Amino acid sequence: MTGIGHNSGHVNEPGQSWRRHAWRKARKALLPDLPVEVVRLRVKRAKALGLPYRTYAGIRASTGHDLIGFLFSSNALHILRDGDALPTDRARKLGDLHQTRRVGIVHKPVSALHLSSLAGIDAAFAGPSFDDPWSVMRDRIKMVVKTSGAPADRFLMIGDTAFEREWASAGQMAGYLPASHYFEGWMDRDPSYAE
Repeated sequence: MTGIGHNSGHVNEPGQSWRRHAWRKARKALLPDLPVEVVRLRVKRAKALGLPYRTYAGIRASTGHDLIGFLFSSNALHILRDGDALPTDRARKLGDLHQTRRVGIVHKPVSALHLSSLAGIDAAFAGPSFDDPWSVMRDRIKMVVKTSGAPADRFLMIGDTAFEREWASAGQMAGYLPASHYFEGWMDRDPSYAE
């Protein structure tokens, strides 16, 4: 034997066809048979959120809820200081979002007041500091999301750094998506990026 995977997945012992049948039946039982109209509505909702259907369906399946909003970091929006304007591609993407909360969360030196004054942002809040302990980070993110009156797992974090990825985990959000994937069209090429 050469270790894990030594048989290359080939099984030549009795009962192979039965195990294959049982496995296929179990997998099919896990996947719900959705009516075509429900699938159409979900595809339409995914498009309204600016997400590929596969990603949207995965998030919906993992949380059990529809997404109602996004939490955008100031880094993801390319706002690095007060007075910066929202880049055209970001403004267009935010403007295309309807029936969706668009919440901003800022790093210093950007102020929440500046970010909330930009078109396409419904509300903005100060984010956790880099030296905040996990519990403070968790409480800050949950407070930001709580202002919407919905659970945190109904929001998707769009960020640009590993630190912001931790915010999504700490706040028990629906997930984290790199800004480059959301804003720059990487999703169209590789829909398996959701984390």
